[in-house]
Amino acid sequence: MGSLAQHEEHQYLDLVREILDHGERRPDRTGTGTYSIFAPRPLKFSLNNDGKPILPLLTTKRVFLRAVIAELLWFIEGNTSSASLSAQDVKIWDGNGSREFLDNLGLTHREVGDLGPVYGFQWRHFGAEYVDAKTDYTGQGYDQLADVIHKLKHNPYDRRMILSAWNPADLKKMVLPPCHMFAQFYVSFPRQSGGSSEGDKEKPKGHLHCQLYQRSCDMGLGVPFNIASYALLTHMLAHVCDLVPGSLTHVMGDAHVYVDHVDALKVQLEREPRPFPEIKLSPANSDSIDGWKVEDISVLNYEPHKTIPMKMSV
Repeated sequence: MGSLAQHEEHQYLDLVREILDHGERRPDRTGTGTYSIFAPRPLKFSLNNDGKPILPLLTTKRVFLRAVIAELLWFIEGNTSSASLSAQDVKIWDGNGSREFLDNLGLTHREVGDLGPVYGFQWRHFGAEYVDAKTDYTGQGYDQLADVIHKLKHNPYDRRMILSAWNPADLKKMVLPPCHMFAQFYVSFPRQSGGSSEGDKEKPKGHLHCQLYQRSCDMGLGVPFNIASYALLTHMLAHVCDLVPGSLTHVMGDAHVYVDHVDALKVQLEREPRPFPEIKLSPANSDSIDGWKVEDISVLNYEPHKTIPMKMSV
């Protein structure tokens, strides 16, 4: 078998093929219709290759990398308005923040673009009372992301390094309940050959791993984006906490292909994966997750196949 047969992207392609071949035809919230399976085998991606930090950015089609980075930084800010993303020409949330969409949900009092207490709010202010996207929530609620970072730095063996976007009390206030909803982090330490002695002063760096659970998985548009986003988050946390990027495990619930993505995905399945790109992080403040800018994140040698247009269902 050639090396390409072992490419980690084949996990994704094989799952898409399984859904197209065996998925159940189901109605869905958007009215588009899907082919779906439940609880497929998890996808697992390495985040480094012989010491080089790697970003599992799918190569059988071009992934909108700038949007991946901008949205993740937006989450980390705790931002809940699509307007700031739209101003960066990242319009992935515009449909869910439109006047029509908000009114259909009964959120007639919300300004256009106010998405409610979605991902970033839960990450940084879990439990705070949501007012609107313009309110300053500094010091309100529980900062889960800061807690994860503190544990990674001071108690890396902790089994409670959890980031949850799923808050049942807030679901009706959100334009869309979180799809990627729960992440757990784990630090492993390489076994030292020959044992250790009292004179050993330098302990090897820990390797940071992330396991993501996603309840609803749009294989065509969403999942390639989600893989890249949580891989990038893991790289950022490793950078901030002086750890080595380890792996990303992606666990899925309802994994589906929208009916109008079938033809596009069949084209994608005919393509051979190319090497994943490298990633370089250079924030001014390397000890903090806050204040990062898009230009602090560089992705090198990304040479995917060309874009395959797919319509986003809202």
